[in-house]
Amino acid sequence: MTMPTTVARPLIEAAFDDRTRLAEPEVKAAVFETIAALDQGHLRVAEKLDGAWITHAWLKQAILLYFALSGMAFSEAGPLAFHDKIPLKKDLEAAGVRLVPPGAIRYGAHVEPGAIVMPGYVNIGARVGSGTMVDTWATVGSCAQVGKNVHLSGGVGLGGVLEPPGASPVIIEDGCFIGSRCIVVEGVLVEAEAVLGANTVLTASTPIIDVTGPTEVIHKGRVPARAVVIPGVRDKKFPAGTYGLPCALIIGERKASTDQKTSLNQALRDFGVPV
Repeated sequence: MTMPTTVARPLIEAAFDDRTRLAEPEVKAAVFETIAALDQGHLRVAEKLDGAWITHAWLKQAILLYFALSGMAFSEAGPLAFHDKIPLKKDLEAAGVRLVPPGAIRYGAHVEPGAIVMPGYVNIGARVGSGTMVDTWATVGSCAQVGKNVHLSGGVGLGGVLEPPGASPVIIEDGCFIGSRCIVVEGVLVEAEAVLGANTVLTASTPIIDVTGPTEVIHKGRVPARAVVIPGVRDKKFPAGTYGLPCALIIGERKASTDQKTSLNQALRDFGVPV
C-alpha cells in the first residue's frame, strides 16, 4: 500500500468510532488501500509472533468500514450473475491460484500461490496458505487463517469472526487435516498438523478432552499440535434427566508415518476415525 500503515491505522480507528469521517477523502483512501493490501497478502488480520497469535483489530475495522463505503453492484462470471457490495477476486492466474467453478474467492481475501479452491468459498479478510486444498463446499469464513499444506475436506465450515474486531479468528495452522463436514467456529485454534475426524464440531466452549492418559485433560478453544481428534458425547445431568452433550476426544497423536497425505486416511482408520 502506498499509504504507510502508521498513517492508515489511526485514520481507520478514528473513523470506526466516528462514521461521519468516512466522508473524508484520506479516510476513504486508507480503507481502500488497506483492503487492497489484505487482498495482495501484504497485511493479514492475524499473525503468529514469538509463538503467539496476534489479532490486528484495526484491519477488521477496515473491513467493516469497507462494507459501509461500498455500494451494491451487479457483476457476472460466465453464466453466473452476482449482486453484492464486494467483488470477486481477480488475476488468479497471475497469483498462481487454482479456482474450480463455481467456487468463489472474495476480494480482500489472500490465497497464496499453489493453493487449490474447489467449488467452495473464501470470504473477505481470510488467508489460505500455499499447498492447501479447500475442497468441495468447504467454507473459509471472514478473517479465518488457514496455513500451508492444509486439507479442508468436503463440506468443512470455518466460521467467520469479524465482530467484535478484537476477537481472534478461526486459525488452522500448517499441515492440518480437517475431515469432512467438520465445523470450527468462534476463534478456535487448531495447531500444526492436527487431525480432525469427520463431523467434529468445535466451538469456543466445546470440551476437547485428551483421553490418551489415565486421567482426562480438557482443552477449550485449542487443539494441540499433531492431536488426532474425533467427535464425542459426554453425559450431563439436568433436572429432566441425563443427556449427552457434544464434545471432542483426543484419541492419539499423529505419527511421523502419517505425514504424507497418501497414508493419512489409512492412519485415521487405524485410529478408528471416520474420514
